[in-house]
Amino acid sequence: MKKQFIIASLLSLITIGAFAQDDSGDGSVIQNLTPSKLIGKGQVDVKWFNNLFTQTRVANADGDSSTSPRENFFTSTLDFFYGVSENRRVTVGAILEFRSNTIGGRGAFDVFSFDGENGTARSGITSIAPSVKFVPFESVSNFSVQTSLVIPTIESEFDNGVFFDQDGFVFQNRFFYDLALGNSNEWQLFFDLNTEFNFGDELEFGEDGRSEGSFANNSLRLIPGAFLSYFPSSKFTAQVFLQHFQLIDLGNDFEQDLTALGAGAKYQLTDRINVEALWSYFARGNDSGLGESYNIGLRYVL
Repeated sequence: MKKQFIIASLLSLITIGAFAQDDSGDGSVIQNLTPSKLIGKGQVDVKWFNNLFTQTRVANADGDSSTSPRENFFTSTLDFFYGVSENRRVTVGAILEFRSNTIGGRGAFDVFSFDGENGTARSGITSIAPSVKFVPFESVSNFSVQTSLVIPTIESEFDNGVFFDQDGFVFQNRFFYDLALGNSNEWQLFFDLNTEFNFGDELEFGEDGRSEGSFANNSLRLIPGAFLSYFPSSKFTAQVFLQHFQLIDLGNDFEQDLTALGAGAKYQLTDRINVEALWSYFARGNDSGLGESYNIGLRYVL
């Protein structure tokens, strides 16, 4: 019933937005207010993004893949930002993250059961991140930086073999840059570089099967990505993208990497609400899981 309720809620939000569609004006939020550009003073930007990653393959340290029982990782992120600058150069906010993970061959949609079954499932709020987003150069409004301190709210990464989330502080900086291709706004190229410094104690396991510390302690994670968008109209865009994830050892004797490619679309439901859907395929990796992710998000700008 919980799974059906969540799906019905999403469909209701989309339907309400579709009936309220406003075709007046030029452009739209998805075309003009890209991730690189900031909102104005007094404006609010809220994004609810949901990611379901499911895998039945894993890659070892040499990149060789093998099959494994299905594991599923659902992440729901709520971003809230408020404009504080007259010249659209500074916003402040926070990011709240909720996760639900299942292992042991359970079905992909079991993450929506939230049953906490011992040895196969965990769910709950895992972190909160106070954040600031700013444009460092006034003359380059399409380049911005988002700085966040991710504060974990969990007690352990692993409990009886079920991974939940990182149990360590993360200092995150994301760099956004976009540009239009050609003389029109039909094509846009967007770049995102996410850098994460991971802190925390060394990962250790107790006799009760619970862990202390973090697998990613003393490491640097780099996530560069490139997104190509096409706008057949100002209120709709289709995109393809390529992302790479690299965890660099800074003292914890563990490294991993993986590469994903995917496609998606965004649609401006009203002058304030847009919806997006993305799919990605994790094609290769080292010491990582390999699978697919399915994403849906809603963004509200006031």
